[in-house]
Amino acid sequence: MSNQETLGLTEVKEKIQQLNDQYIHCIDDDRLEEWPEFFTEDCTYKIISRENYARNLPSALVYCKSKGMLKDRISAHRNANIFEAHFYRHIVSNSLLVDETNGVYHVQSNYVVFQTKLDGNTEVYNTGKYIDQVVFEKGKPKLKERLAVYDTLNIPSLLVTPI
Repeated sequence: MSNQETLGLTEVKEKIQQLNDQYIHCIDDDRLEEWPEFFTEDCTYKIISRENYARNLPSALVYCKSKGMLKDRISAHRNANIFEAHFYRHIVSNSLLVDETNGVYHVQSNYVVFQTKLDGNTEVYNTGKYIDQVVFEKGKPKLKERLAVYDTLNIPSLLVTPI
């Protein structure tokens, strides 16, 4: 029996939307140590240009292929990387449930990320869409894959914080 039958389609959509809402608040509130918990153990997370995605080219700005790699990324972010302090604010569209195959939900949503630096100036930092594969583990939605397919051709600073 699929999760859709167990939970009902409306509840599945609500839980996936709540996953996205919690995900962006986690990043925007700088609770980055919690960020990997939105993913399955064998996950994929990429920040990839629209052009490379369309051409099926593997080159991505960020490419993590396990929850362990996500944790390492946050550890480096906190302890090794040197970058100008900043804050993010995401605006994310409602999630569109595109398809479900064998318990894997294919979901898309658009995003805009604003970045504010300590001088108080805010700019549009990145725009694009999330292309996700969501599965349910013990009734809870998890990202099996999140591709942040960005439209922004010029990323004005080092990309250290997850999108």
